[in-house]
Amino acid sequence: MALTGIQIYKLLPQTNCKECGYPTCLAFAMKLSAKQVELSACPYVTPEAKTQLAESAAPPIRLVALKSDGYEAKAGNEVVLFRHEKTFYNKPGLFIRIYDSQPAETIKALVTEANAYAVNYVGMDLTVDGFAVASSSGDPNAFTTAVQAVRSASKRPVILMTRDVAVARAGVKALQAETPLIYGADAKNWEGFADLAKESKAALGIIAGSLAEMAELTDKIKAKGVEDLVIDPGGRDLGAGLAIGTTVRRLAIKKNFRALGFPVITFPGEVGDPGLEAVHAAQAITKYAGFIVLDHFNPSTIYPLLVLRQNIYTDPQKPIQVQPGIYEINAPKPEDPVLVTTNFSITYFSVANEVEGSGLPAWLLVTDAEGMSVLTAWAAGKFDAERIAKAVKGFNVADKVSRKRIVLPGHVAVLSGELEGELPDWEIRVGPREAVDLPAFMKHAL
Repeated sequence: MALTGIQIYKLLPQTNCKECGYPTCLAFAMKLSAKQVELSACPYVTPEAKTQLAESAAPPIRLVALKSDGYEAKAGNEVVLFRHEKTFYNKPGLFIRIYDSQPAETIKALVTEANAYAVNYVGMDLTVDGFAVASSSGDPNAFTTAVQAVRSASKRPVILMTRDVAVARAGVKALQAETPLIYGADAKNWEGFADLAKESKAALGIIAGSLAEMAELTDKIKAKGVEDLVIDPGGRDLGAGLAIGTTVRRLAIKKNFRALGFPVITFPGEVGDPGLEAVHAAQAITKYAGFIVLDHFNPSTIYPLLVLRQNIYTDPQKPIQVQPGIYEINAPKPEDPVLVTTNFSITYFSVANEVEGSGLPAWLLVTDAEGMSVLTAWAAGKFDAERIAKAVKGFNVADKVSRKRIVLPGHVAVLSGELEGELPDWEIRVGPREAVDLPAFMKHAL
């Protein structure tokens, strides 16, 4: 059973040192009881107390990580029901399903296309997370061939889908030194699958027709020493999927019901209508899938799913940020100007879209202002001459241009003198206040 805040408090040092970020040990204990803080934040908790606090410190939804050569897809470790309460941590993995009855060359072509797909969104490359290999033949050799075909075209994590332990074993053998998800344990075959998962140190997917049956199965499998579980409690239509996903999340978060405290796997492609697959996937992203297996790869549908997922799984207390760096717009040459802005995504896109739309070439230097807009960052001391100069030097901007000319946003014209002191060999210009006026400024004033 989870400990109450008072019970946790009695196991803490009770020094009120504040090093955990809270004013008292009691306040920290209450947050720990509510799963809103990690036990590691307390630097003085004793090893004995750590052991007793392990249950309360553990997230209500277990973290499950699928690993391959240089890639990882993680789900779980969530502590809230709604993202505005704190944040969601691990984005649901998007996997593309192929079948072992497909020719190896067809599999390679499909996987190669999906593996290569990447869209740059506010400075981040969004991609699919891996591939699910489903056994439709029931043949271990055919399954091995399909897994090998996937692995020849992609190094991303793999889900092995079969109800046959022998087939699953063949797939695991083809993925040596990796951590796949073996999906196929149910009330009839769970012992064999649990043995295989324990032996191979793989995660195990469990299938059940009801939440009661699922809770019974997870308890049995955990008793055999397999802790990394992913659950499929059914619910393939929108209404059932929403109800089941929400119920599982509520029981795990609000009731600390450990038997269902695992990531959920969903299959939007099994609705029978390919046109609705993206709709079901979107609902799964928001409510509350850990792994999502798609039956079709189409850039026109995968793109909005990736963007939706990124927006849902960002910290609502932090603005969406662009990666700081030097960006090229309209293939700039060494003599073209360097424009400066902050890494607040809206600010970045306002500037970048205006310049790109004008057809004028420029270098865009994005400085780290902790995701704040120009005026806000300047007022907070996060966008000043020192930081701009540091970005110029850190991103080696001088090596890219022959004419050292930098343009400040008009709202922070006051920084021009200070920036001249920081960058004495640069020409400092003050641009317009609004991004919409940049094209005219670049045509007539530069």
